[in-house]
Amino acid sequence: KGLDAIKKLSKVLLNNPDIGIMVEGHTDNLPIKTSQYKDNWDLSAARATNIVRLLSNEGLPQKRLTASGRGEFSPVASNNTEAGRAMNRRTEIILAPDIEAIVKGIEIQ
Repeated sequence: KGLDAIKKLSKVLLNNPDIGIMVEGHTDNLPIKTSQYKDNWDLSAARATNIVRLLSNEGLPQKRLTASGRGEFSPVASNNTEAGRAMNRRTEIILAPDIEAIVKGIEIQ
């Protein structure tokens, strides 16, 4: 389901070239230290980077994409329950219009 959503979103964003795309990765607050991930920031950045790669593979220009790891520092739910921790393990896609293009559009009018 997630990959289908990424593909649909990519099609919309390809038709809106003045929108920048930042992907934020998040984790719960349980510490992680593995051979692959040094800590939760590492894990959250990897989550974001994976989504950025999927968007890029769908044709979005890499210059429009930013991956950002937020670690466990922006929870949306309590980390005191498994359900809350599951909600905190997520990625968010933040769309940002190109302010310069908007200002130029206003100046022309």
